[in-house]
Amino acid sequence: MPMRLAALAAWVVACALAWPVHAGERPNPETLTLDDAFARVASHRHKTHPDLRLFDARRELLQAERDRAVQRPAFVAGATLENALGSGQTAGLSGAELTLSLASVLERGGKLDARRTLAQSRIDALAIERETMRLDLLAEVARRYLAAVAAERQRAIAEQDIAQRRRTVAAARQRLQAGASPESVVFTAQAALARAELERDRAVQRGIGARQHLAALWGERDPGFVVTGGDPLSLPSIESASVLAAMLDGTPELAQFADERRIREGRLQLARSEARPDLDWQLGVRRLQADGDVALIGGVSMALGARGRAEPGIRAAEAELASLEIEREARGLSLYATLVDARGRYALAQVEVRRLGDEVLPKLAQAESAAEHAYRAGATSYLEWAQLQSERTAARRQQLDAALEAQRALIELQRLTGQALVVAPTAHAEGLPR
Repeated sequence: MPMRLAALAAWVVACALAWPVHAGERPNPETLTLDDAFARVASHRHKTHPDLRLFDARRELLQAERDRAVQRPAFVAGATLENALGSGQTAGLSGAELTLSLASVLERGGKLDARRTLAQSRIDALAIERETMRLDLLAEVARRYLAAVAAERQRAIAEQDIAQRRRTVAAARQRLQAGASPESVVFTAQAALARAELERDRAVQRGIGARQHLAALWGERDPGFVVTGGDPLSLPSIESASVLAAMLDGTPELAQFADERRIREGRLQLARSEARPDLDWQLGVRRLQADGDVALIGGVSMALGARGRAEPGIRAAEAELASLEIEREARGLSLYATLVDARGRYALAQVEVRRLGDEVLPKLAQAESAAEHAYRAGATSYLEWAQLQSERTAARRQQLDAALEAQRALIELQRLTGQALVVAPTAHAEGLPR
């Protein structure tokens, strides 16, 4: 399972079809793939990510607590001097009695085994918790990488818009020189070109911010790389909601409840062991100074009412164990609701991307081309051509936004299930550089 999300998230963004990237300010920037980003987060300057290293520290703590829990009661050595330095017959040391003793506690009810089981179950639970954190971290890497890829695609759309706006400016100047159009049309076309260039610059800044946000995951402050990946408009078919729901049983978020059950069962067993009282024993020798005799002494004591004192703890542990199944059911419903919502968002965005690519964008491209020819021939106005250009660019951005929403939903689905969901990829894109 640890590699499933990594492989699938890589497929989400790093598909087979790659498009050109821009170097930015650096002359020879490093190209960063999603797999490279995963590797950098995993290594983090030859160490694992801090969120994952926390589990190593917690393991050390829990192992120390386990070692302390399995220790048996300590032996207590004692020395007692009686009937010394008094008055009368106890004056001086003539009537003194010296006792040397060794005492300890005899634990009953399986307390040692209960402590050992509880401590070990807490250590074992760390593995699932760490895996859950790892999947969340990989999903976050995929989301931030997708944001950087999205900025590059937005920049490509802006470049296309700039290219068509430049044709408009050139056509407006030609008509101005021919006396068929006022100078205000040229100014309007130049303003539209400037706005398109502004949108490109905004995309460039978004890309810088997205790369910095991505690089922050492995502690890099001045990222000198560019991202390279696949076509986000290429959306695969995935399983139905019912099939995906069946995969939830194996997700680490629900697997944690099995470990939590063992922990709470260990607490219950420890609470029940408290119902049997421990025996305090003492063994020693006593020397009578008056005649030099030595005698053996021993004693055993036991606290009374142990069962009554342990009863509240037992009831509390039983209540915690009984509530676990309810907690798991509630968490399962929450995960299912999240899964269904993500599946619905993915399906909706998939339809939107396909319809825009198959129907809307081709028609707008034909209409924009026809308007360009009509404007150059003097058969239509600049406003009609410019409006079609704006609609075509807006449709490209709408398609990209829908595709990004689908990719984010797919990453969430993979994070929830921890499994590959791809059935077969289908690409629907129009007019974007590859």
